[in-house]
Amino acid sequence: METLYDLIIVGAGPAGLSAAQYAGRSNLKTLVIEEKSEGGQMVLIDRLENYPGILEPVNGFDFSQTMKKQAVRFGAEFTYGKVTGLGKKDGHFIVPIESPEENPVTFTAHTVLVATGADHRHLDVPGEDTYYGKGVSYCATCDGPFFKDRHIVVVGGGDAACDEAGFLAHLTDRVTIVHRRNEFRAQKALAERTLKNPHITTRFNQKVLEIKGDDTKITGVQLENTETGEKELFACDAVFIFVGMIPRTELATIAKKDAGGYLLTDEYMQTSIKGMFAAGDLRATPFRQIVTAAADGAIAAHAAAKCIDEQRCGIN
Repeated sequence: METLYDLIIVGAGPAGLSAAQYAGRSNLKTLVIEEKSEGGQMVLIDRLENYPGILEPVNGFDFSQTMKKQAVRFGAEFTYGKVTGLGKKDGHFIVPIESPEENPVTFTAHTVLVATGADHRHLDVPGEDTYYGKGVSYCATCDGPFFKDRHIVVVGGGDAACDEAGFLAHLTDRVTIVHRRNEFRAQKALAERTLKNPHITTRFNQKVLEIKGDDTKITGVQLENTETGEKELFACDAVFIFVGMIPRTELATIAKKDAGGYLLTDEYMQTSIKGMFAAGDLRATPFRQIVTAAADGAIAAHAAAKCIDEQRCGIN
């Protein structure tokens, strides 16, 4: 007989793992489906030191394994495979997956949580992958403190780039923003504040062609003037890239999104589709961190439990 789950969680990053723990503790029959390995982008963090209660830095892989063990201890089940769709039939959510080891299988649930995260847009230039974790970063809050009093290049010109440059300017007085246009795309007030910051200099009409290094650390970036074509090797110690995010919302095609493609939710993490929740980086939110993703997941699991109780009581 096919198992009907109370909650199916798609994605085992910090949002999904947190939701699994809270759902399990609420005695919900919970299934977590992960395509690769639990932890999401968190596993790429070498030293996690800004999560509340973690005094000594831990690596993201170990932290994600601890979160999974907690979820399993409270009764959550895990399976691995690629979710190929997300639909609804006879009041239940239908979640088909395919796995290299097994034949395609379909799971059903009263509620579903989409926690598939978002991918950082990359510059796709030589050196970007090579020096990831060695000076290339996509998170100022996570990695900025490692470059205190060093020369940091920030790539981008939107709200995120200006916001993160402002954060980094508290750590060093040498922040240079490189932007391919002749002015910021950020909100006017934010752009003006960035331009007035004495610790931030700007290099407009410049694009990064390559990130240079000595195999162990970054030594500079190769820049090109977008108007003249003139090239320059610009010395720096770190490159923080903020050129946008790509939310992984392809499964939630029926739910409402904002202009950036992020899923819109209410304060209970419920999307425009009753019983479908969203948590973590794919959700429209002003701040994306491991701690906020975990909080999203906890709220979503709690709300899913209430939603299931209403269904069982016949409340629509």
